[in-house]
Amino acid sequence: MRKITIIFAAWIILVSASASEPQEKKTAKPIELTKATFLEKVFDYEKNSEEWSYNGDKPAIVDFYADWCGPCRITSPILAELAAEYGEEIYIYKVNVDKETELAGLFGVRSIPMFLFIPMDAVPQVGMGALPKKSFREVIDTFLLKKDNQINL
Repeated sequence: MRKITIIFAAWIILVSASASEPQEKKTAKPIELTKATFLEKVFDYEKNSEEWSYNGDKPAIVDFYADWCGPCRITSPILAELAAEYGEEIYIYKVNVDKETELAGLFGVRSIPMFLFIPMDAVPQVGMGALPKKSFREVIDTFLLKKDNQINL
């Protein structure tokens, strides 16, 4: 009986110790935008329709997509992986063109997926089609984050 009591006490100590350990950092995910959140986080075109002015505090990618779109379904998991990998460095936003027709019209979305690449200090650039992960990484590293890929000797 004493062995059972000791084992039970040890088990309680282990369970309570593991519960008090810090939780793992949450993985960043793409963020779904509505018109209201787009105006707040990306660009308030209602207040300033003349000149681009990004509201974010780090570079971003805006994915204009639709649920029924095959190429969009190909890029969606790629963007989720990139959001997890670059979570502290960039935002990845998603805009459903069927739900947010005003945003789609404002940016002239004619085919999807369409991507708006937004650096901190330059004019955004547009990318179209189901880009491979390697292409997204190149744009993120060179255009959005401006990482120096040269090796200094």
